[in-house]
Parts: sequence; structure tokens; C-alpha cells
Amino acid sequence: MTKLSVNINKIATLRNSRGGNVPDLLKVATDIQEFGAEGITIHPRPDERHIRYQDAYDLKPLVTTEYNIEGNPIDKFTQMVLEIKPTQVTLVPDSVDQLTSNAGWDTIAHQSYLQEVIAEFKNAGIRTSIFIDTDLKLIEAAAKTGTDRIELYTEEFAVQYEKGNTNGVKPYTEAAILAHELGLGVNAGHDLSLGNIQFFKQNIPHLAEVSIGHALISESLYLGLQNVVNMYLHRLQ
Repeated sequence: MTKLSVNINKIATLRNSRGGNVPDLLKVATDIQEFGAEGITIHPRPDERHIRYQDAYDLKPLVTTEYNIEGNPIDKFTQMVLEIKPTQVTLVPDSVDQLTSNAGWDTIAHQSYLQEVIAEFKNAGIRTSIFIDTDLKLIEAAAKTGTDRIELYTEEFAVQYEKGNTNGVKPYTEAAILAHELGLGVNAGHDLSLGNIQFFKQNIPHLAEVSIGHALISESLYLGLQNVVNMYLHRLQ
């Protein structure tokens, strides 16, 4: 079964909007795991507008499943990840003021840089993943960086699926097959939801993990967090 890692950035956004500690990010992370999720994902950004760097440290002893930290490997981020040693680090080429991730790595242009960064994380015993588009040349280049996995950037799939174009999943299927042949694990994330996750899962071979935040938290406002976590788990079977 594909693992569900819940991105809790939106919980931090809500907390920060009012100040104080409501909702309690640490309790939510603990509850999500008790509800059955197999991982917790965070994406701290340099301006700390949602997840704060201190949150990353505070979550470490509470995440008993898989701990996935996403971000652009600037010096501060890299130092934090090496100190925390999460299960996985997912490298995302965000700019400093990025609202949300909107592109994967150019693994050809940034080949040597990624090789250097990934080697540092892997030497520390941290599984690595690269946020990437479905271009097969970029998948081939990703395999040369030394990364353990790729994370397919799924916004375009979600847009096409919403329009009724189910063929929009084909580039992702092909990318996943090639990645597996090259010895890479396959993760996916961005705009996956209860409405499209089952179809995506059924059409993506070797899908190890999905990371879902915005849709899952939004759906939980209507249906309840525990219900929604279990609805995702059911669709990922």
C-alpha cells in the first residue's frame, strides 16, 4: 500500500495567523499518526510564515512514523536537516519568497549541485528525494545525482483530471516506470485530493508515498480530520 504522509503546513499557518499555540501543531501531528497516517511532512520556508524552524526540532521526538522535511537546501535548511536527521529530506527548488512549490528541479542544469547536496545528506543516513516534473530526460538525470527517490510534481495531473482529461495521468505513469527501472523510489505530491487520489494511485506503478497537505486539511474542515485521514488510507490501498 502507498504510504500517506500528511503535510501539516496549513495547521501552522492557522496557528501563526492568531499568535499563541492554537491549534497545537505538535498535538495535531501526534493525532494524525494515531489516526493511521504513515508519515508527517513539513516544509519550512526561510520567512517561517507557517512551519517555523523550531517546529522542525520540536516535532522530531513526536514523529514515530516517517518524518519528511521538504525545502530548498540553503545553508540554514541543510544545517537543520543534518541536526534533526529526519527519515527523508525532499529537495524543492523554491525561491525565498515562493508562495507554494510550482516546479521541479532541472536535474540536468543542477546536476553537480544536487550530487554534492545529496551526498551530504546520504552520508548522514538521511533518505533523499528530489521534487521533479515528468520530463523523462530529467528523470534520467535525477538517477545520476545519487538520490534515493523522486517526488513527482502532480499539479498538472490534478488540473487535467478536474477538466475530465484522464489521459493527463500518462506522463506520470511513464515517469514512474522509468524511475523504477533506474532504481529510484517514487513519491508524489501537490494538489492531490480525495477526488483524484484513487485514480492516481491506480495508474502509478511503484508509488511508495504521497504527501498531501492543503486538500487534506481543507477537506477535514468539513468531514473531520480522523475521517479524512482514513478516507485517504482507504483510497491508497
